[in-house]
This record gives sequence, structure tokens and C-alpha cells, in this order.
Amino acid sequence: MTNTTTPILNRRLALAGLFALPLSSCETMDIGAIEGILGSGILSQADAARGIRAALDNGVLSALGIVGREGGFFNDAKIHIPLPKVLGDVQSVLSKVGAGGVLSELETQLNRGAEKAAPLAKDIFFDAIASLSISDAISIVRGPQNAATNYLQEKTTPRLTSLFSPIMENALGQTGALRLLDQVTGDLRNIPFAPQLGADARTDLIGHGVKYGLNGVFHYVAAEEAAIRNNPAKRTSEILRRVFGTNI
Repeated sequence: MTNTTTPILNRRLALAGLFALPLSSCETMDIGAIEGILGSGILSQADAARGIRAALDNGVLSALGIVGREGGFFNDAKIHIPLPKVLGDVQSVLSKVGAGGVLSELETQLNRGAEKAAPLAKDIFFDAIASLSISDAISIVRGPQNAATNYLQEKTTPRLTSLFSPIMENALGQTGALRLLDQVTGDLRNIPFAPQLGADARTDLIGHGVKYGLNGVFHYVAAEEAAIRNNPAKRTSEILRRVFGTNI
């Protein structure tokens, strides 16, 4: 004879174990959320956290693989880094004296700098993913298409900006972009009535590259997250299938 009480007992034991956890483990979840997640016996809090971490790991590795190669930024219209507006404004002036090609090369090297810098951010991303809490994971699983990406962006952007800035400066120096910027600045000084670049032109260029570089990475993290949520074929591990195949 089948024992019909076992599922009920298991469910009660799971809930009992949940309420025995420290308050911080479920601080943002109400009773309805807990019932909805554990009621089916399919998905536990730990499962949710593992699934979100796996999804973010996949998203970060995929994004860095896409952008961190030659042409990753420059050849991709979705994330291509344009010149800062102040440089775009002077391009026509330089073109009149045959120096417009310098800015075109500067734009190329700005994208090359981002391609060099992006892969070096991996450890910061993974630190943030490892520190993801259970309550964060539950909110993300129940959240919109880009909830995991938004979490990662919020947690990592300050550290990534601090990390990215010297990396971007070094990369722009190695690719010749800063030398080209100095050339543009010098060319403009020799052109009467030409708009001048500010004293912080280098800092502004580096900050511009960092901002657009991080936006490009997060663009592809979000694309990977949406794919995992919507396409069963992208759920390449058992934990991803369990978490994102469950309607909670």
C-alpha cells in the first residue's frame, strides 16, 4: 500500500528546517513565498542560490568571452564604444586640415583598450556571485528577465570602476590611444578658432572607456540570463534546469 503521508511529512520537515534557520537567512521572504518555493518539494532555498550563482557564472564567462577578444567591442554595433562627444565635435575641424584620420584611429584604439581590460574583471564578478545571499537568490529567481544582471551590476560597479580605470589607462597607453589624444590636442592648438580639449581630456577619455566597457559586459550578461530563463537548451546543468524550469 502506498504511504500517502510521506510527501506531507517531508514538506513539514522542510518547513520546520527552514524556520530553524537564522532570521537573516530568510529576512526578506514572507510565509507565502516560502510555501510557494518549498511546497512542491522541487526547489529549496539552497537550490535557488546555486542556480542563480551558476547562471551568473555562465553569464559572466560568456560575456567576457565575447567582449574580451579582438573586435569584441569594435566590431559589435550593440556595444561599440563611440568617441566622447567633445572629440566628435572636433572631428570635422580636424578633417579640414587632413587630421580626421587621427580621431578614427583613436576610436579604434579606445575599443581595443576595452577589449584588453574586460577579461581582467573576472575575479570581482566571481566574488560578488559567491557572496550572493539566499534571500537575494529567491528575489532574483522570482524577478524580471534581468534581475540577476541588475544584482551583479549593483554589487560590482564601484569595484569594477576602480579596477577598470588603471587597466583601461594602461591598455590605452599600450595601444597608443593616449598618444593619439595628445596628438589631437596638439593639432587643435595649431588651428585658429578650433574648439579646445580640456585639461582633463585623458581622464575623461579613460572614464568614457570604462563606462562603455562595463556597459558592454553587462549587456551580454543580461543576454545570457534572458537566454537561460527563456530557452531550455541554455540550461546546461541540472541545477539550472531545476531552478529555471520551476515556476515559483
